[in-house]
Amino acid sequence: MGMMDGKAVLVTGAGRGVGRGIALAMAKAGAAVVVNDLGVSITGEGEDSASPAEQVVAEIIAMGGRAVANHDSVADWDGACAMVKASVDNFGRIDAVVNNAGNLRDVYFHKMSPEDFRAVVDVHLQGSFNTSRAAAPFFKDQEGGAFVHMTSTSGLVGNFGQANYSAAKLGIVGLSKSIALDMQRFKVRSNAVAPFAWTRMIDSIPTDTPEQQKRVDGLKKLDADKIAPFVVALCSDAGANVTGQIFGVRNNEIYLFSQPRPIRTAHTSDGWTPETVAERVFDQFAKDFYPLHRSADVFTWEPV
Repeated sequence: MGMMDGKAVLVTGAGRGVGRGIALAMAKAGAAVVVNDLGVSITGEGEDSASPAEQVVAEIIAMGGRAVANHDSVADWDGACAMVKASVDNFGRIDAVVNNAGNLRDVYFHKMSPEDFRAVVDVHLQGSFNTSRAAAPFFKDQEGGAFVHMTSTSGLVGNFGQANYSAAKLGIVGLSKSIALDMQRFKVRSNAVAPFAWTRMIDSIPTDTPEQQKRVDGLKKLDADKIAPFVVALCSDAGANVTGQIFGVRNNEIYLFSQPRPIRTAHTSDGWTPETVAERVFDQFAKDFYPLHRSADVFTWEPV
């Protein structure tokens, strides 16, 4: 008996990389899988082909599993509804949604166009809402279900040239927590996972300097398939009591991230003025200010 026997799962962006690994692992665990993938470039433009999703479906069927391909866009509400419907129509149910679909349009903020910003937010944040909202009525009626949303340390910590991506990925954390709160009474859980993996999403990182090359060499050690076991466990009945959390997976390491809570306080019985704030609060808080770290500044050790 597999951990996902009898369950049906939608995995978005499942034609390659992390999503492909999750779709295959879900099938190996016994789940029927809707393999969603547009088959477009990393910027979300054009169509390479519809073949990535079909190839993953073929792999699943070859191993004796059940799967169907879907080529709709998560950024489109009707498309998101169609993905969920594909699961219900083909497998009679839907038990989990893994929001993995993504795109990148990296550019420094002062050069970023509104189109660059919206294109990324529409896929990551709006897309995660669309698919989750489409599945929510089914989860509510059956009193159970699991959402797993892919966040990123680009949003949790920070990174250069990714204001669009970082904003969307941190927004996903808020979305996930809100879903967890709103749907807890229906035994529906929602969690966010920051995957560390070498995929086409990050293989455009420049290698113009020895430092950049060293970083890329380290990133290439991050196996995209290592994310899948944790996601399968989260979606299984074994994860029924895990909700509202932020995790990270980096090869054989699994992280539980902190969530924002007050760490210092300042008060005055007289009320604040701009002058007293400047005189008293900034210096009092300064030692606890967070530096402008990037993800690479925090995760400095080699993957294990």
